[in-house]
Amino acid sequence: MHLSQVIGGGVVVRAGRDARLIPGATIFALASEAVAQARPLLHMLPEGGERVDVMALAAGNKLDVPVRHPEPARMYLCGTGLTHLGSAATRNAMHGGAPEHETDSMKMFRMGIEGGKPAAGAVGVQPEWFYKGPGTEAVAPGAPLTSPGFALDGGEEPEIAGFYLIGPDGTPNRIGFTLANEFSDHVTEKINYLFLAHSKLRPASFGPELLIGDLPHHIEGRSRILRDGEVIFDKPFLSGEDNMSHSIANLEHHHFKYAPFRRPGDLHVHMFGTATLSFGAGIKTEPGDVFEISAPAFGLALKNPLQVAPDTGLVTVRTL
Repeated sequence: MHLSQVIGGGVVVRAGRDARLIPGATIFALASEAVAQARPLLHMLPEGGERVDVMALAAGNKLDVPVRHPEPARMYLCGTGLTHLGSAATRNAMHGGAPEHETDSMKMFRMGIEGGKPAAGAVGVQPEWFYKGPGTEAVAPGAPLTSPGFALDGGEEPEIAGFYLIGPDGTPNRIGFTLANEFSDHVTEKINYLFLAHSKLRPASFGPELLIGDLPHHIEGRSRILRDGEVIFDKPFLSGEDNMSHSIANLEHHHFKYAPFRRPGDLHVHMFGTATLSFGAGIKTEPGDVFEISAPAFGLALKNPLQVAPDTGLVTVRTL
């Protein structure tokens, strides 16, 4: 089953081709009630509702990020890298790694291969981790992904993201999974691996549909870039644990083991990484390019145009 959030209120529930609207509802409120009652989210969905065309809603840019916190500062956008089989090859090349020289990226990837999928109940090796920003940086499907004026690049990263609501007792509750575009500055990252944190402080987009239930073990998707209606990049991507060096449970543990990330009422969006980048294929994106990320398991494709903000110049600090 898939859920979508309508901008301005209303939740679309889709099972197969049948889509119906729950007017005035939000997925965040439904998830909060599910946590309060200790019941599955699906049990919070009322019966009935008018039939709607979810494709038309998406085409009209009327769908939002599936889950938003009413207080954007309490919504955390984070993620993990070097988690997918094949992801190290792109990263190693980006950072100048030769076959005879093992970069830190390759070492971290090898650690994940060797210890990223521990036995049930055990703790595995921790992954690379990054922070992207608060909920203000969560961009709706169809809306522009804006690269700051000082950026050297604005490139897509097709990923799967999990949405989590922290319960009153500090327990993370997984709401569901969506497609994600973990937008990054790969040119800045390539200068020096220690610039990775800077390269990730960008907006990201999620949705348009939220997959309820377990994440499929094998996910096949496509990442495309269109320029003036013509496809300039088209490559498949794989995700799901069958194609990863870490288990989802291990990635979740190493994020939520930090007490500040288990504050009751907070919302977390965690991106699980990728192995497919147009940057690795030599693509230089331009304003107006449209990123399109799709995977059948997640319903509708996630599309966002690239926009570049004016450079605001030197930031000065005022003394009070």
